[in-house]
Amino acid sequence: MFKPISTDHAPAAIGPYSQAVDVGNLIFISGQIPLDPVTQSFASEHVKEQTEQVMENIGAILKEAGLTYKHIAKANIYLDNIDDFAVVNEVYASYLSEPYPARAAVEVGKLPKGAKVEIEAIAVKE
Repeated sequence: MFKPISTDHAPAAIGPYSQAVDVGNLIFISGQIPLDPVTQSFASEHVKEQTEQVMENIGAILKEAGLTYKHIAKANIYLDNIDDFAVVNEVYASYLSEPYPARAAVEVGKLPKGAKVEIEAIAVKE
């Protein structure tokens, strides 16, 4: 059975989805865009700060599930411009430690609300 995970410390869903779902030993975290959970707006238009906010949102959801960044097994990064890859990669790496999760990073045509980055993750409970 799916158990939704929700926290006020990450942005509310902007559509018909859960922030995350617990399906036993896996937590599926929906794609997070750089919305500030209090204002529901972007804290910055710069990709570095947007990536930091995305990672903070993911961290808040992980915390609500009783997990940390170390529990992430897989992540997908969506960029509106692949030229931002190096900056996003640097910020992303600063939140993680070895062994790093499996990951994909791709450029997409457009992200919700005009975001520059969106990241989704799968975490594993110990």
